Amino acid sequence: MESVNRTLENRSFWKAGAFDIGPTNWTPSQDELEHARVHPKFLHSNATSHKWAFGAIAELLDNAVDEINNGATFVKVDRIYNKRDNSPALLFLDDGGGMDPEGIRKCMSLGYSTKKTNDTIGQYGNGFKTSTMRLGADVIVFSRAFRKGKATQSVGLLSYTFLRKTGQDDVIVPMIDFDISKHWAEPLIYGSQDDWSTNLNTILEWSPFSSKDHLMQQFEDIGPHGTKVLIYNLWLNDEGIYELNFDEDDEDIKLRDEVSRLSKLSKKAAEIETHISKRLLHSLRAYVSMLYLKKFKNFKIFLRGEPVEQFNIADELKCKEVVIYRPHVSSMKEAIMETTLGFIKEAPALPITGFNIYHKNRLIRPFWKVTGDGNSKGNGIVGVLEANFIEPAHDKQDFERSSLFSRLESKLKQMQMDYWRTHCHLIGHLPDPSFLRKLEKTSSTLPLQTQGQRVDHSQSQSQSQTMPVLAVNPRPDLMANHARTVYNNGIPVARAPPGFDTGFDQEVTRGDGSVDIDQICDENIQLFMRCEEHTQRKNELTTTVNDLEKKVAETKRKCAELSLRVELLRRQKFVS
Repeated sequence: MESVNRTLENRSFWKAGAFDIGPTNWTPSQDELEHARVHPKFLHSNATSHKWAFGAIAELLDNAVDEINNGATFVKVDRIYNKRDNSPALLFLDDGGGMDPEGIRKCMSLGYSTKKTNDTIGQYGNGFKTSTMRLGADVIVFSRAFRKGKATQSVGLLSYTFLRKTGQDDVIVPMIDFDISKHWAEPLIYGSQDDWSTNLNTILEWSPFSSKDHLMQQFEDIGPHGTKVLIYNLWLNDEGIYELNFDEDDEDIKLRDEVSRLSKLSKKAAEIETHISKRLLHSLRAYVSMLYLKKFKNFKIFLRGEPVEQFNIADELKCKEVVIYRPHVSSMKEAIMETTLGFIKEAPALPITGFNIYHKNRLIRPFWKVTGDGNSKGNGIVGVLEANFIEPAHDKQDFERSSLFSRLESKLKQMQMDYWRTHCHLIGHLPDPSFLRKLEKTSSTLPLQTQGQRVDHSQSQSQSQTMPVLAVNPRPDLMANHARTVYNNGIPVARAPPGFDTGFDQEVTRGDGSVDIDQICDENIQLFMRCEEHTQRKNELTTTVNDLEKKVAETKRKCAELSLRVELLRRQKFVS
């Protein structure tokens, strides 16, 4: 069969399911198990749950990460070539526990049909099918495992091309297994030798490997245990070009349509797109770097030969604060959610905002904007949280809409607005008027030394033990005619009079030209301390002057009384 016959006529994913279903034979043949059939068209419609190609890749990475419990130390994602036609293919390789013959059937089976003597029908998950079929028309899986003292290796083929080209009305998944306990590959035959041979021939005809020897060579880079997934006949976009772009960056995989869109942006818009909140939409390396909240200790994700450095944006937020939320969940005795809030390091220059919501360590919604478009309040604020009390949607790119989700959304809006009201002045915005009134009221009722010792419980223990960070409005041009309030963790501790040099009018830079924030803070702390000393000295001098003025007034009064008495005595003496 020519190679051209091994590809579908329509290679665009969103159009590959547009074909008519012909007549089907629902009468089981002799010795065949009667069962509910699943038409091959369902493979495609089922995969449309993944609107985003990177979401499908993340599903396959999840499978590898789950294998950490079975000793996995790495997963590799790379581009290789299909030797039949030199077309690109997508490779996933991990060194986890692997799958035995029963395990690979549970992984790949979807209406798997064979003779009733074969033990082939069982429970199965859906993520593997939806994700692989979203990325390409065909996938072949190699897996080695050691279970109950027996070492096995298995091969399974899920081929939409095979099913379509041969006119199947049921999803057939050919698989073959080997016992390698004795250091050679001995076929494991559950039915007849003819069945096993038919499965092997089908795999050789419709996979990238044309011989049994070539097929067996694919196990060499797996090692004693692990799984290798090869997705080929990758989908094309509407222009007939591969949806996944391997050529833009040798160490990355990008989405071609997104890269094309970026090339048409203005310079200012392109600058915003450099932020990771935008890059993760078209760069797999950026997306995978944020995909898991907790950093792995003994596990690495390799993308095109280079390890992916895990990144938690909470580590670089400015003015961080932790907010505790206790949702009312009947199924959980006590659900507690910690949300880390702060300004991105580029604030206020970039209008980036949103919450990164994880579920059981996995990123579900990146940079979810809970405020309406056009609302500048909240710009620059980013949050990070793990919400295990709500369930993710099927594609793990959103959450199921429920009352719990709605309450969470409302709570996040409140968190963002509260944070903005109490912190916006720290990055150059005018303080919120209602917050200023509250601070003035608080300032007038708290002693100065108590205000200076207030602990910000949102910081970590190590941070709370360091010197309190003082801040003032860094935009003197906005408040030139007003006294500037000095804050310690949101509480006013001193007021700088108009014209006082707070140090924000000068910029301290390192040798590379970047702003040294620590030095600015240190110098401003000293300036604020001097300001407080001068204010106290001024108050002391004012009190002294007032006391002296009172004494002068009292002395003048006494002098006046004495002068009056002397005058009276003088007059009395003169009369007498």
